[in-house]
Amino acid sequence: MKTNALLALCPLAVFLLSGCHTTSVNTVERAQPVAAPQVMADRRVVTDPSLSRRVQIVAVNESEEPSGLLRIQIMVQNTTRKTQSFTYRFEWIDHRGMILDTPASASIPRVIEGGENLLITAIAPHPSAKDFRIKLVETHR
Repeated sequence: MKTNALLALCPLAVFLLSGCHTTSVNTVERAQPVAAPQVMADRRVVTDPSLSRRVQIVAVNESEEPSGLLRIQIMVQNTTRKTQSFTYRFEWIDHRGMILDTPASASIPRVIEGGENLLITAIAPHPSAKDFRIKLVETHR
């Protein structure tokens, strides 16, 4: 009788334990992509080694909007199994190397699931923005 009761509780235990598991992300994409991103060479300055081990910038893609504004797309990857929180902020730079002070320079919070790739896209706020810098900052939950 005890064996039957234990066997009846096994599916419930499996269900409850699986609820504690971290979320994973499954992704599907074209095996042979048609689009050709214009990936740019970049320079990275790491001031938070802990964050850079968990949330990494994989690629930086640059294009120009029909209006002439600079468009940037950053591929970020969570290299862990746990959800990670961070903020990012773009700094836009003019042709003389001066940072443009705009509302678009505000920090934006993001959450990325374990193993997930995330695209961060930004469009320059002004035609005088010819370059950019992105800063990632860890958010403690």
